[in-house]
Amino acid sequence: MSANSSMVGQLLWRGPVCISWKQDPEGAVYHLANCFLLLGFMGGSGVYGCFYLFGFLGTGYLCCVLWGWLDACGLDIVLWNVLLAVACLLQLAHLVYRLRMNTLPEEFDLLYKTLCLPLQVPLQTYKEIVHCCQEQVLTLATDQTYAVEGETPINRLSLLLSGRVRVSQDGQFLHYVFPYQFMDSPEWESLRPSEEGVFQVTLTAETECSYISWPRKSLHLLLTKERYISHLFSALLGYDISEKLYTLNDKLFAKFGLRFDIRLPSLYHVLGPSTPDGGPESEKDDEEVCEPSLSPVQATPTSVQHVSPCSPPPAATNLPAPLSRARMSRPDSGILGEDSTSLVLEDFEEVSGSESFMDYRSDGEYMR
Repeated sequence: MSANSSMVGQLLWRGPVCISWKQDPEGAVYHLANCFLLLGFMGGSGVYGCFYLFGFLGTGYLCCVLWGWLDACGLDIVLWNVLLAVACLLQLAHLVYRLRMNTLPEEFDLLYKTLCLPLQVPLQTYKEIVHCCQEQVLTLATDQTYAVEGETPINRLSLLLSGRVRVSQDGQFLHYVFPYQFMDSPEWESLRPSEEGVFQVTLTAETECSYISWPRKSLHLLLTKERYISHLFSALLGYDISEKLYTLNDKLFAKFGLRFDIRLPSLYHVLGPSTPDGGPESEKDDEEVCEPSLSPVQATPTSVQHVSPCSPPPAATNLPAPLSRARMSRPDSGILGEDSTSLVLEDFEEVSGSESFMDYRSDGEYMR
């Protein structure tokens, strides 16, 4: 140990000493090279930080090569700086290759920034989603149909990138599909992976549209394999369907200017199937009048005529058809605190444009 320490001491303190210092400073190329090296070592992190770092370092080492070749006249100086400059150039080439591999077409890049970046979706995950649709952007001309009611099979899931699509059923307008909304999310959610079906609505392009489309089988395989992507699509599709439902809800206005919530049980019974005589609805009405055999309620324009629970039935043989429900008249249209349980089918029959919602036999058919 003492011999090694003495050898290190000799190298440090008793080494060769410069006999004489050069009086003339080095040339401008040498100082320029050191300036580039100083700027290079001040680079940051990330891809663009690496571009800055290796760009300045490579330039600095090239200046050192020129200094060693022209001024210092040292072969070792030239060789070492050439090696370092080549290493920096290779690093720059690798960074350019990575950027080109990560570059997306303009439509997909804008889609990522609009839809996925706010949800902090990793770029690599987004590339898998884009790869599933084969990175193809499809187009629709004006008045061209994307799907025809009762004919087009449900074999894909599409997302609108630009333009506007009109959704209709039996020739009646339902709602629009705007950019960055799914065009057929209700149809996608209505079927299981092993089931097949056709569209219940017609989708027509009102303007020139562009969209991307995922084949049904390929997307199901991706969702089965990647749990994160499956949760992502569940969230996006759920939000999209809720937006479409609220768009339809905006069309339901009663004659008093009230906006109804499609989640209300009373509205469910209005849009739901009509129950036959003797069903749960008729039993509920019978309970309100105490006995099934009693006289039906006679509704007047201004008031409701109540029947005594103990009055006997009339002797008339031809009884009029009983009304399904008795309700109070509402002459004052400015009452905003109206009870939602008083909503009946007549409220929607008088609304202009609401006939399309009355044509369904069940709420399930209406949802489809």
